[in-house]
Amino acid sequence: MIRRLLIANRGEIAVRIIRTCKEMNIETVAVYSTADKEALHVQLADYAVCIGGPRANDSYLNMKNILSAACMTACDAIHPGFGFLSENAKFARLVLQCGLIFVGPNPDVIEQMGDKNNARRCMMEAGVPVIPGSKDLLETVQDAAAMAEKIGYPVLIKASSGGGGRGMRRADCAEELADAFDTAKAEARANFGDDAVYMEKFIVEPKHVEVQLMADKHGNVVHLYERDCSCQRRNQKLLEEAPCHILKEDVREHLLRDAVRAAESVGYDSVGTIEFLLDARGEYYFMEMNTRIQVEHTISEEICGIDLIKQQIRIADGHKLAYRQEDIVCRGHAIECRINAENIKYNFAPSPGQVSFINFPLGRRVRIESAVYNDYKIPPYYDSMIAKIITYADTRLECIKRMRSALEELLIEGVETNIEFQYLLLHHPTFVGGRYDTGFMESFIKELKEDGTII
Repeated sequence: MIRRLLIANRGEIAVRIIRTCKEMNIETVAVYSTADKEALHVQLADYAVCIGGPRANDSYLNMKNILSAACMTACDAIHPGFGFLSENAKFARLVLQCGLIFVGPNPDVIEQMGDKNNARRCMMEAGVPVIPGSKDLLETVQDAAAMAEKIGYPVLIKASSGGGGRGMRRADCAEELADAFDTAKAEARANFGDDAVYMEKFIVEPKHVEVQLMADKHGNVVHLYERDCSCQRRNQKLLEEAPCHILKEDVREHLLRDAVRAAESVGYDSVGTIEFLLDARGEYYFMEMNTRIQVEHTISEEICGIDLIKQQIRIADGHKLAYRQEDIVCRGHAIECRINAENIKYNFAPSPGQVSFINFPLGRRVRIESAVYNDYKIPPYYDSMIAKIITYADTRLECIKRMRSALEELLIEGVETNIEFQYLLLHHPTFVGGRYDTGFMESFIKELKEDGTII
């Protein structure tokens, strides 16, 4: 039984996990870098251990120091959150070897699905639709050229060990292929220590739709419906909503069924997500599996009324799922806006610094996930996301209006943020109509530049 849990993360997700652990009567141990000495998760946890310098490699990616902290404080389990070591199979195995519980899936599954090319093969074997592309890794640019001719341009060169939009390059014609291939390999090597790449057909103007899943160690798998994550800039999500507004019911039924089938086929046993691309014809294709809790899990919680962190911990502790599929009902609509400390006038450059004043919105069905407080100093070493604003309502239009009001109340002074950018996005006719795709954000930013609104 988990009585004390170490959180191998920082920021709002660490705070989120601590809050749920308090409800479950589980003691928490926070780890922190020297830059995070005054961080909120450090103050809220029952115990806190400094694990290294401000750079992630010296602290939040330092497996030895994290495991030492867990053992030193007599923890039963480690929760990796998202990012950092959350999808690192080696770390998960080391946690188990130390006699601790890893709050996540089996390390073999992490490894299997972390290799994007291998994940494609697994999905093909399971009968889940995949994007046309290479079955094997591409060794040379000549291999890439031959495959591109076979499936047709445009194509994407993708890092096999990639994620978060890194190690991914598009080529629209043969003349662009060599540069895309070399750049993708170099970026993959720099970010993941592995320059293996594969190729997929580039789906023009797709929706990015993902299905939230829960699976236990007893073979049970359920879904919590889908999220629309198509509002992206450079493959980084900015706003998500659930459910997907334009998804036809018959397509939704098949999409959810295939997501569950995908998890079952690999023996998945935790909270996770299957990501799909949905084209203009309503055809969908498997893109990847995230073997961790995601930033946007909050909106799935809102429409289904389930605490995913609580269920993730229970699953890791060996419990059977507390829900059957028929118990999970999608009600209403939820939207999440990611609030980033960045200067949109300077190409969204990070804007670390001291928050001189902050006022979070309040009101019915408004939820805040953040680790920022008045006079908090945002360090320059980590992701620029400092808060998530989540609204829920009975209808999508009501939810949009509630988010607009929430953003009007939100004040963050001392650093630059994307609050106004998100506010304008929520008024754009394309977004309000729900028919935006992954290319929409680029055109939206172009509009703002042309009319001089804020960029």
